[in-house]
Amino acid sequence: MGRSLVGAMAALLLMAGGLFWWQGHASNEAMPQPLIGSPPPPAVEALPEGDPDATGDAPLMPGEASPQSREQKRFGRYDRNRDGVITRIEMMGSRVKAFKALDKNNDNLLSFEEWAVTTSDRFAKADGNGDGKLTPAEFATTAPKRTAAPKCKC
Repeated sequence: MGRSLVGAMAALLLMAGGLFWWQGHASNEAMPQPLIGSPPPPAVEALPEGDPDATGDAPLMPGEASPQSREQKRFGRYDRNRDGVITRIEMMGSRVKAFKALDKNNDNLLSFEEWAVTTSDRFAKADGNGDGKLTPAEFATTAPKRTAAPKCKC
């Protein structure tokens, strides 16, 4: 009885493993392979400074639905040069402003000391009573400030 149960479990595990291998193999075949001798990808250009959420699209009229889905909008915020793909530089570009605020000596390197001073100052500012501990109410003051959407001037 025990051997047949172990055999059935082993058969199920082998079938599950084969299914996962088959699905992985099928998804790899769908990926286009670069051709030998094909031209290299285009050179990466510098990102413009400014608001990473700016899309350059015309504003919608009140009550007008956006033609893009939420994910398409999110993709558009990162795809700065609008070529349909997001490069590593484009993905990291939205963090440049925050990094420069932490890099106090402007050497493009964030040392532990620079990070620690900023974090320590932020903790001290949040610790209202100065006891070295944050209560839930004090911790709530460390949440990023969200800006409200501008009101419609109808």
